[in-house]
Amino acid sequence: MTKEEIINMEPSVVWNQFYEISQIPRCSTEEGKILSYIKEFTKKNNLTFKQDKIGNICIKKPGTPGMENKPGVVLQGHVDMVCEKNAGTKHDFSVDPIKLIMEDDWVTADGTTLGADNGIAVAMALAVMESKTIEHGPLEALFTIDEESALTGALELDPSIVGGTMLFNIDSEEEGIFYIGCAGGVTTIGNMTVAEETAPAGHKSYELQVTGFKGGHSGGEIHEGRGNAVSIGARILRDINSKTPVQIHNINGGGKHNAIPREIFISFTADNPEVIVAAINKYSKILKNELGNPETNMSVKVVEENTLPKNVFTKDFSDRLLGILFSMPHGVIKMSRKVPGLVETSTNLASVVLKDGNIKIETSQRSSVMSENDEIADKVRTIMEAGGADVHFESRYPSWEPNPNSNILKLFKDVYKREAGKEAEVKAIHAGLECGVIGDKLDNMEMISFGPDMEDVHTPDERLKVSSVTVVWEFLLKILKEV
Repeated sequence: MTKEEIINMEPSVVWNQFYEISQIPRCSTEEGKILSYIKEFTKKNNLTFKQDKIGNICIKKPGTPGMENKPGVVLQGHVDMVCEKNAGTKHDFSVDPIKLIMEDDWVTADGTTLGADNGIAVAMALAVMESKTIEHGPLEALFTIDEESALTGALELDPSIVGGTMLFNIDSEEEGIFYIGCAGGVTTIGNMTVAEETAPAGHKSYELQVTGFKGGHSGGEIHEGRGNAVSIGARILRDINSKTPVQIHNINGGGKHNAIPREIFISFTADNPEVIVAAINKYSKILKNELGNPETNMSVKVVEENTLPKNVFTKDFSDRLLGILFSMPHGVIKMSRKVPGLVETSTNLASVVLKDGNIKIETSQRSSVMSENDEIADKVRTIMEAGGADVHFESRYPSWEPNPNSNILKLFKDVYKREAGKEAEVKAIHAGLECGVIGDKLDNMEMISFGPDMEDVHTPDERLKVSSVTVVWEFLLKILKEV
């Protein structure tokens, strides 16, 4: 889509900002260019801002005439995005803009993640801040960094840069649903120094390719039973290994800690091609029966490589690595007894990567009950350590306890019912939201999370519903006027 095509959509002020943001590289931990854009935006619009040491920016705007003494509202979103692309897609996330595509009522990207998570929040907040006609009380726009990889911005937020008493987090993905609670979580990482030996004589080299899985958000979609490519790859290769000796020499699967892995590639040596062919035929049928819907595009195959590597992992190391990956739990651990339909505790086997002689296994655990979160993380640690990995925890963040009696929720429900003619849904979410961390830092801050319809975030199938953006934008303007 050209810039002219996208800004001709309504609301044009939002789509103009969304287009500009899409042109700016902003992978997690690499947000310098988008932060510079926001700073220039404040100067251009004669606004003030504060920035803390970690990089978060909070823009401030006075209330419009007659509304100066209303409660201060903070519009909040994160500036980074998950950077994933399909195999074969030529895209350099460090320099290339996102290529936007229109499909019916949806905006998506050409073979990459779209960045609507959370670019749409940044676009809406900037559109409000630059407007000369929108009515509102004292207003702030808080833009946090590195939400997707580690919640770094929220965890390191200097609370002194924020002054409002109500926070609108625009980072949910279902129009008409207001979120008032979220899971906490932790990332559990294992590292193993590779042990190698000379490749065995008489063996050939093969690559196991497990691809085409849907992937998705490890919080929002963990309950859907989508296939985990890393788990499946380990399952297949372990079965082959039980019938003919296998030694790995390269492995790369999954991506971000909060994304269900879509593919894995494992190079290995073996001496019995008949066993390999039989295993592939066997699991093609098994997986179709187990995962046929929603995994309609999955593919499992082995290709013979042209050359035999000089070195391979020792048999003991290969076996221990496969044992860890095969034994690692993935998926829903427990459903909530308090909130019907809510996943209470889960774990995600996110990635396994070989780099510079080290195997890194990354997992993430989530729970709305932090003691349960710590328990499943400790189980994951125990499995890794049993296989010889050195394990550490990163980015532990708190849950957000729901408050169904908050004033902000009552306002949102009343306005939504009046405008939409139906009741809004009120939920807690299994995914981690920055509200949990920010609320832990800012006492007495009332918070709510909402947003337009988005699907398949954190994957190259990510898309944003155009008509839903219009609805949420108009709703936001009414809320700002009435808060």
